[in-house]
Order: sequence, then structure tokens, then C-alpha cells
Amino acid sequence: MNLTETLKLAFAAIWAHKLRSFLTLLGMIIGVAAFMTVLSVLQGFNLYVDEKIAGIGSNTFTVRRFNFLVDFKDTDTAAAAQRRNKELTFEEMEYIKSRAQLINKIGAKAGGNSADIKRGAVVMEGITVEGMEPVIAEIGKFDIEDGRFFTEIENDGAVRVCYIGKDVSDKLFPFGSAVGQEIDIRGIPYKVIGVQTAKGTVFGMPQDNFVYLPIKTYAANFGPLRGSRYLYFEVSAISENLFKDAVEEVRTLMRVRHKLAPGEKDDFGILTPDAITGLRDSILGPTYIVILLVPGIALLVGAIVIMNIMLVAVTERTKEIGIRKSLGARQGDILRQFLMEAVTLSLIGGLIGLTVAWLGGKIISLYVFQTYIPVWAIFVGIFVPAIIGVISGLFPAWKAARLDPIEALRAD
Repeated sequence: MNLTETLKLAFAAIWAHKLRSFLTLLGMIIGVAAFMTVLSVLQGFNLYVDEKIAGIGSNTFTVRRFNFLVDFKDTDTAAAAQRRNKELTFEEMEYIKSRAQLINKIGAKAGGNSADIKRGAVVMEGITVEGMEPVIAEIGKFDIEDGRFFTEIENDGAVRVCYIGKDVSDKLFPFGSAVGQEIDIRGIPYKVIGVQTAKGTVFGMPQDNFVYLPIKTYAANFGPLRGSRYLYFEVSAISENLFKDAVEEVRTLMRVRHKLAPGEKDDFGILTPDAITGLRDSILGPTYIVILLVPGIALLVGAIVIMNIMLVAVTERTKEIGIRKSLGARQGDILRQFLMEAVTLSLIGGLIGLTVAWLGGKIISLYVFQTYIPVWAIFVGIFVPAIIGVISGLFPAWKAARLDPIEALRAD
């Protein structure tokens, strides 16, 4: 018996008991769909974090007063860091800029405070207001939709100009360009000179509700750059290949500036994209394993159901097996027939599960964030059900192949 004939017999047997076959497939469908949906969400989440949270640039890092991944592990560590770490200053930034050989650009940022933004009778509450140097737009690769970013001259003169997010622009200036118009922040007017292209949301939180001011304007109108208005630096390396060397160079310069002895703990923090993704992996890594094991239980149940239904099929078709053997069918033919039936059942369930997972991923992508199913996972979604079909169908197929034809013909 060739493969084509075996497949035809398998499909015929499955089609003859459509409802039973469907109920048998449910475990496999649910298992594969759940596994692939969870995997696509986790993959999409990782890409989302890399793009949105760690994503000011693969060769960009920040220098801050605290190392948030280390200094806030517990209350005692946080209290010690508060006493040890001093506020950063512009002098420290200039020190780095004048001595570092591996950095491309460095710029200062401060804030951000939450403030109410007003234009006429329209008020937006709780908008993030930050101060920054003009070079930050180049470091962060700002995508400007309308107008421009502020200049060094505007920053040096503490000119009251601002650069706003798309949501602020749409809300306060719904019928025209915001560029050239004025908004009020805490009763002080600022001229809008640029609008950033919409960035969307991160975990449902809008990323376009912000106002950026020249850092000297921010300091003049909001107060000294300390406490909640703390100063920090954004730095870009001259190339991605030299990124780690640039980080170590800046760390060394900061330690020299702060006169730290060898072996003494840093009294500042350097945050890199790798550090953020590493924290994500260390926290969520074990969770990922548990989450992926749960759908695996459904796959195990599906395998047990397929084995059970195949054993029932062998019992129901005992006389058929006896007739086929009496007409010359060999043990290998019977084994292949029932094994192919189990594998076909499992594969159909896997393919339906993959389709359900793909549709679920599309829905999640529309309303939450983009999901992603890697190519290797698609092959896993096909081969795992096939292997499960072989394993779960092997014993029933072996049992059918071992039936004595005389005894089988006597069966009712």
C-alpha cells in the first residue's frame, strides 16, 4: 500500500466520523492556538520593548544620578544611594565632552514635570514638560512633522519657545498648524516652533502628550535643576561597534571627576538599552517558561485524546482489519494506516490551531501592540503535532497490526 492510498484511507476514516474527529481535534487546536498566541505575544512584547522603551538608539545611553537597576533594590540601598549620589551638573557634562574620544554627541535633559497646558478655553491636564539642549533632537533622532526644533541661540537666550507632541497639537490646534501659535504653561506663554510625528502608545499609555522647552528656558521658568527637575545626560557613541567602549570611557571619566578610589562603588548611574532588556529578561524569563508550559498541558491532553480515540477506532474496526488481512494486507500496511490516521488528525488540529493563533495575533496587533510569530515557530507548530500524532498513534496502530485475522473476523 503506497502513501497516497494510506492518506486516502486516513481522510476517509476521519470524514466518516466528522463530529467525533472534531471533538478529538479540540485539544490539539486549543493547545497549538494557545501556545502560538502566547509565543507571538511574547515575541511581539520583546520587540515592542526594544523599540519603544530601550529605543532611543542602539548606540545611545544615559548618565543619571542613580542606577535605577541597582540603587533601588531595597529601602536601605535606596537610602544609601540618596546620601552618596550627588546631582549631576553641566560642568560634569562639559568635562566628558572635552575629554571623551569615543562619543559622538552628548546633551543635557531635565524633568519632566507634569503641568496643565492651555490655549484659550481649552486645557490639557497632566502634560509632561521637559527641558533639553538642542543636540538632544539629533541624539534621539526626532522625527519632526511640522516646523523645527529649537536652536542653540534660543537655548542660550532662554527664549520662550516649545516643541510639542502630536496629541497636544491635535487637541489645542485642531483646525490648523500649531507652528507659530502660542500655548500657556502655568500662565506663561510659549511660542510653538515644532510638532513631533505621532509615536503612538506604550502599553496603552500615550507618548505624544509632551512639551519640550530649551533647558535654560525650563530652568528659568520652572526652577533649579534638582530634585524632580534633576539633570541627566544623553550620550551617543561614534559607532555601534564601539558602544561598550564608549560606555566604559564615560564611566571612567565620571569616576575620575568624582575622585572615586579603585573598587569604590559608582556614585552615578549609566543606563543602556541592554541593561533595560536584561532587566526585562531576568524578571520575565521564568514567567515566560511557565506561560508556555500551560498550553503544553493542552497539547498533552490532546495527545491522550487522540490515542484514546484511535484505540476506540481499532476496536470498532476489528472486523475490517481481519478482512483486509485475509485479503493479503501485511502488518506493516495496517500499522501505516492507523499511524497515518493519527498523524493526519493531529496535523489538521495543528494547522487549525496555527490559523486561530494568527487571527488572534492580528486582533491583538490592532488594539494593543504588534505581535510576531517567527518562522521557526511555524515549523514547530507543524512538526510538534506531527510528532504527537506519531507518539499517540503508535500503540493503537501496533495493536491493530498485531490482531490475529481469524479472531478479528469473528468479532461482532
